[in-house]
Amino acid sequence: MKLSTKGRYGVRLMLDLAEHSNQSPIFLKDIAERQGISEKYLWQLISVLKNAGLVNSLRGAHGGYMLAKPSSEITLKDIILVLEGHICLVDCIDVPSQCRRAESCVTRDIWKEINDTISHTLEGLTLEKLVEKQKYKTETASYSI
Repeated sequence: MKLSTKGRYGVRLMLDLAEHSNQSPIFLKDIAERQGISEKYLWQLISVLKNAGLVNSLRGAHGGYMLAKPSSEITLKDIILVLEGHICLVDCIDVPSQCRRAESCVTRDIWKEINDTISHTLEGLTLEKLVEKQKYKTETASYSI
């Protein structure tokens, strides 16, 4: 499984919103500048995230975007599912009928186990946890300079 830029940039976008959630709504141009991602690309991502109920928007001079729920309630799995779709390493995990060997194939069991581990890991990582990890990395990096 390889995440596309949609998934990777979407997580960065949501992390940026979570990091700045104590402030007023955030302009996409500010996120684009901080994250080094084109504003045009962020527009595509934010509309999908908004339609999925993960992001809210406010119009007007003091408008912008913010998380629709607390950062402790949004997982990486939520974001990835919205932007990338279902997480599945191989088709035979979800549709065993596609493979006549599904019932006796040990490698299918391995792929399913790996798939379940990835899914479980993504479920356990909230934006709140990522913000904490980001703060720690930033503090650690500033000490090593």
